[in-house]
Amino acid sequence: MEKLDLGMDFEFFRDFLEERLTKKAKGKGGRPLYDYVLMFKIIILQRYYNLSDDQAEYQINDHMSFMRFLNLTISDDIPDSKTIWHFSERLTYFDLVEELFTLFGKELQKLGLIVNEGKIIDASFVKAPKQRNSKEKNDQIKQGKGSELWKDTPNKKLQKDIDARWTKKNSQSYYGYKNHAKIDSKSKLIDTYTVTDASVHDLQTIDGLLNENDKDQELYADSAYVEQEETIEKHKVVNKIHEKGYKNKPLTEQQKETNTEKSRVRARVEHIFGFMENSMSCMYFRKAGIKRAKTVIGLMNLTYNIFRTIQLNTTNNGNVCFVVNA
Repeated sequence: MEKLDLGMDFEFFRDFLEERLTKKAKGKGGRPLYDYVLMFKIIILQRYYNLSDDQAEYQINDHMSFMRFLNLTISDDIPDSKTIWHFSERLTYFDLVEELFTLFGKELQKLGLIVNEGKIIDASFVKAPKQRNSKEKNDQIKQGKGSELWKDTPNKKLQKDIDARWTKKNSQSYYGYKNHAKIDSKSKLIDTYTVTDASVHDLQTIDGLLNENDKDQELYADSAYVEQEETIEKHKVVNKIHEKGYKNKPLTEQQKETNTEKSRVRARVEHIFGFMENSMSCMYFRKAGIKRAKTVIGLMNLTYNIFRTIQLNTTNNGNVCFVVNA
């Protein structure tokens, strides 16, 4: 946390947050708003430690390290769980997280930390709380009629996730969402991302992840992304996607060797998802709905990029030498 405080100047985000979130006062009086940068730092801590709103409030009050990072003292008025929830909801309502991610990404491009000498594409599951619905209701949800359910019990409806989906991979079932990410292969920074429910196949997102900046770069991906010649041609990237064997057409020894070489680069994406799963205390979504999932998963990606940026700019003696200037 000390490295995070020294290595990242969160004032970089102030102008954007104040411009997009400040509301015109309707009259005199009322409780003053908490500082937007303070609230954003709380949200980053929340994502790094995978804390609920109530847990975030408790940890801030209980840990002096949290207070020091937030520049708070025991005598200060500390945001409660409802305030943290409200700030997160406003980020969701105004779709600000993707913009915050892009804003920080542009700064990384300027600083030359996103090297643009190759890209890796992969996806990871983000689990959501399993829903206990009847078969009839689940069928309606799958048909896209979930919004018509629980109209007579609106409070219950708020707790129901009608966007998350089941899927199966390697004989294991998953319920929730997917974080589809494009990684800079040299720096291991997340370049772009998109969020879908878990049932969406990886192939369906590759076109949206690539852009004009990827032209002439090598594109690495596992065999789930095979047969993408049209997309490869469209974006003019160099195809380094793993080849796939079939029942009556197994891979040749040469193809196996080529795949092994590609894996040396492609495996770097596992370091990113491993950091999220382990250092960030598991990729788990506590809320409901695709809109909130985009906020939470986008913040996961932004939090990872912040920590990775600090790591890239840490000197051999452990002192952080990089600060994003506002």
